[in-house]
Amino acid sequence: MEKITPDDIRYTDLAEKRFNKRYTGKPEYIFLPASTNEVIEAVQDAVNSKRRPVVRSGGHCLEGFVADPTVQVLIDMSLMTNIYFDTEKSAFAVEAGATVGELYRRLFLGWGVLLPAGEYPGIGVGGHILGGAFGFLCREYGLAADHLYGVEMVSVDASGKAHSVVATRESDDRNRELWWAHTGGGGGNFGIVTRYWLRSPDAAGSDPATALPKAPASVTTFRVSWDWKHFDEASFTHLVKNFGDWALENSGPGSHFTPLFSLIFLNHRNVGSIQIKGLATGPEATHLITEHLADIAGPVGLPYTQQIEISAWLQFALNPFPELFQTGFDKVHMKGKDAFFRQPFTDGQIATAWKYLNAEVPIGGMLAMATYGGKVNSLSPDATASPQRDSIMDVACNTGWLSPEGAAPSLYWVRNFYKDLFPGTGGVPVPNEQTDGCMINHPDTDLTDVQWNQSGVPWFTFYYKENYARLQQVKTKWDPLNIFHHALSIQPA
Repeated sequence: MEKITPDDIRYTDLAEKRFNKRYTGKPEYIFLPASTNEVIEAVQDAVNSKRRPVVRSGGHCLEGFVADPTVQVLIDMSLMTNIYFDTEKSAFAVEAGATVGELYRRLFLGWGVLLPAGEYPGIGVGGHILGGAFGFLCREYGLAADHLYGVEMVSVDASGKAHSVVATRESDDRNRELWWAHTGGGGGNFGIVTRYWLRSPDAAGSDPATALPKAPASVTTFRVSWDWKHFDEASFTHLVKNFGDWALENSGPGSHFTPLFSLIFLNHRNVGSIQIKGLATGPEATHLITEHLADIAGPVGLPYTQQIEISAWLQFALNPFPELFQTGFDKVHMKGKDAFFRQPFTDGQIATAWKYLNAEVPIGGMLAMATYGGKVNSLSPDATASPQRDSIMDVACNTGWLSPEGAAPSLYWVRNFYKDLFPGTGGVPVPNEQTDGCMINHPDTDLTDVQWNQSGVPWFTFYYKENYARLQQVKTKWDPLNIFHHALSIQPA
């Protein structure tokens, strides 16, 4: 397998394949393996030459874990895209270079099933699934990692030898802890996943059409938009309270609203609008949407536009809410800061949001709140490595900029906004009665910085809570030399 160096015409395209243009890396060379054996070869070469390797699937890491100037060897998985039903394991095998969109397409056209994975079809499954992976259908079917049956991974033993290993969730599998670590342990920690096997825990028999959830016949989407200029602080507070109260009342796994997912975009006033976007599936979809909006939008008493559309499942999955992923989406420099909520926003937090979303600053940004829970909340915190199993919302402060001069004001705004949302817990969502840490698929290196995390709680508690020590044991066993590491990687025990 050849090394792609900066002299190769392919190098620039490969080196610049990253969503967040805030970060820039320049590896000495890039490998494009086409098989697990070639991944072993690439890893062994890096270890032998004492060069630091990283792996990339879709290139959508929000922090600079892959596009890092200290990285010397980049192993890009994008040639490993095979998806098939493995009759021996009665599970779908998916190579780590496949995108979520291609996974949706192949699962649906081949067998009429789906995996409840992420929102943007261009992300790679390699780094997505092992971080837990939530998306539009998580309330109905759980996280993608909840359907993980097994993994094939290339690791490096204590002698420096690269090799592959398979781990499954079977109770008698001696490598079962390695499987467990991939149900939310995050990317770049243990080795390089080359293949996933997917099968729902309650699936029976060997029919591929029943190994994963059946895809819906259609998806009903809804969009609501208000003009920002109509809001005062009272009406803004009313809207945010309505959304939080609805999420609290309907986050249980037994809620009849589990087929409905909703996102509110509290955009900065510069953007001009506040929006809700979401979807529902099943025969009651339109009724569920009507009830949802009657509880949240109606009582605010301000005029808004409303749009409801019905799409076939695959049509939606391959192009969901096109305005969210429009041209230029992959050119942005961005910073996102994530938090799980167990209870709605307090009056003080809503007042903070009002202040920052009305600040006279030349930025584009938002506070986004997504309904969470449902089937996600049906598991115990240690059943998988994804421990947040009683949250009602996933909340994010986001900002983006296109030119270098936009960086300083944007970062100042988003970091202080987030910090001021949690004044009683050191500027971060410490796991407590109201908040429950953060999602590792939305990493934030600010949690390692005492300027922004003044809680005294270490960064890993926000992502892994009580599961961290168990993940450290897996790290120690499977990556004893700490070959695979980054700014938020699990440390050996």
